[in-house]
Amino acid sequence: MAWTLEEKIGQLFICGFHSLVPDEQIRTLIERYHVGGVVYFRRNIASVEQLAELSRSLQALPRNKAELPLFVSIDQEGGMVARLDHEGMSRIPGNMALGAADDPALTEEVAKLAAKEMLQLGINFNFAPCVDVNNNPANPVIGVRSFGERPERVAAQGAAAVRGYQNQGVIATAKHFPGHGDTAVDSHRGLASVPHGKERLHQVELAPFREAIAAGVDAIMTAHVIFPAFEPEGIPATLSHSVLTGLLREELGFGGLIVTDCLEMKAIAEHYGIPEGAVQAIEAGADLVLVSHTLADQLAAIERVTEAVRSGRISEARIDRSLERILALKAKRIGSAAQALSAATAGSGPLTPEAESGALLQEAAERSVTLVKGAGSLPLESDRPVLVVWPELRHRTEVDEPAVHPYTLADALRTLHGNVSATVIGTQPSDEEITTVMERSKEFDQIVVATYTAEGGIPEGQQSLVRQLQKLPGKRLVVVSTRNPYDLHAFPEIETYLCLYENRPYSLDAAAKVLVGKAQPQGVLPVSLVQA
Repeated sequence: MAWTLEEKIGQLFICGFHSLVPDEQIRTLIERYHVGGVVYFRRNIASVEQLAELSRSLQALPRNKAELPLFVSIDQEGGMVARLDHEGMSRIPGNMALGAADDPALTEEVAKLAAKEMLQLGINFNFAPCVDVNNNPANPVIGVRSFGERPERVAAQGAAAVRGYQNQGVIATAKHFPGHGDTAVDSHRGLASVPHGKERLHQVELAPFREAIAAGVDAIMTAHVIFPAFEPEGIPATLSHSVLTGLLREELGFGGLIVTDCLEMKAIAEHYGIPEGAVQAIEAGADLVLVSHTLADQLAAIERVTEAVRSGRISEARIDRSLERILALKAKRIGSAAQALSAATAGSGPLTPEAESGALLQEAAERSVTLVKGAGSLPLESDRPVLVVWPELRHRTEVDEPAVHPYTLADALRTLHGNVSATVIGTQPSDEEITTVMERSKEFDQIVVATYTAEGGIPEGQQSLVRQLQKLPGKRLVVVSTRNPYDLHAFPEIETYLCLYENRPYSLDAAAKVLVGKAQPQGVLPVSLVQA
């Protein structure tokens, strides 16, 4: 099969676009610039039927190498980072919830379920699992995306997820290499550094990647993070030959695809520029370059790489090595474009009937609920009213694009307790909202406050509210963190504290059962918490 240079370079790019159908942006990228893959975000998804048709339409677009399938990729980590979170799609638990359940076999079954549904939607490449070891409570971007802080547990869970995805035929991606867990900077917004020595990095950050490689992971995604122990020039891992080729390829022996995190993230875009970042990533050893959003940036990156090859800065042989790996993985996991096109088979109903998925998802949720403090203060009394304070997410974050779920902890509790009232506040509650809660709380002896922290520390308004409620005499106060377990650090003296790791229906139902004594909390705390 004869290839032009432009066709070869196009295969090294995965690009995003902004519509529910193939638009001019993605048509240009595929038909004229020969890109080898696409990435989906929530902006591309309306329903199971629409998404399957989008995948079919993309695979059917005319292109020079029409027999080659496209990589159709997505960030489907589960939990609070789930692009597939619409009606008819199973709401897969996230990593920290699975880490609390502490059963790799369960994690593998959850990944299998996710993979089966992705294939029905025409998705063949998942940017998961996240195998970062989250040992920094101040980490603003990983948090519950990690299985926890213990390298050996993260390694076992990550390998199980890899097996689950790939045994069903979906490409798995271990990320973010060499490890984004011990950072206090979000690489969407800035450039972080992990200053530890090689021995510590091998013991902690690299352990899950070694296990993923041993499990045969198809792809590894890079971190836009500096590791001075491996790269003394202060270059982020994504652009470092020492990290991608010296460490990952040569020392760890990884033979699969190296894919960059999105180059439009500020850690690269603001310090190097996207076109130059693409060139340096390929020079470093990356096989796939991810540019997720802007057509001008996507075209500039492709054209800069082409110029680099034509000028001799990058050899064509270097491009050929990545192309060989890409073509081999497409043949192994996807087959032909015709096979990829026929794989998207979703109708208008649920991808997996609840009769088949419900027991697994319920088990995962119930095994994840973690009682950190207050074993003697539960269950709630059934003959006394309960006030539930629920934080409603009213903004979007860099990583999360949350769908609005009308189901709250109060709804879950009402199915088991006869007298439940609710007050809804924002995740960053105003003084007026806090005053309203305090006034209402006078009428209740039992108060359950859900907390939600998307990034950074728990918002000051939520902290203030919990502290004020603590001061009320004669109240049974239960705090339930519905995402970040580190919320406890803002009020370590709280008497009863329950961790869910996510605010999705199965987890809320599981928490409600624990609150009323219908179930015992089974979760094992996956991170260390400061307790008074």
